[in-house]
Parts: sequence; structure tokens; C-alpha cells
Amino acid sequence: MDYVSALVPPVVMAAFFIGLVVTIVKSQGGPNKAKEDAAVDAAAVRAEAGPQTPRTEGA
Repeated sequence: MDYVSALVPPVVMAAFFIGLVVTIVKSQGGPNKAKEDAAVDAAAVRAEAGPQTPRTEGA
């Protein structure tokens, strides 16, 4: 019975991982795709713009 207790955790983790992947794949596209794409594009533009100058408090 030691082999059963050794196999249960990997099997459970594999099942949750497969469920996670299926959920991610199903959530791609759909009505929110344009909003998600716009958010990614905005983040890419901010990253390419370089570091921002820090704002000073009370100035």
C-alpha cells in the first residue's frame, strides 16, 4: 500500500494542472479578447518607453 500513498500526490497535482490548462485555453478569446489585447499593448508601450522619472511629494 506504500505505492498508493506515493502515487496519490502526483496524480492529484496532474489532475489540477490539466484542469488549469483547460481553463486557461477555454478563457482565451471571447468577448474580453479586445480588452485583454489592449491591456497587453498598453503594458508593452509603457515598458518600451523606458523608466519614468520619479515624482516628488509636495513639489
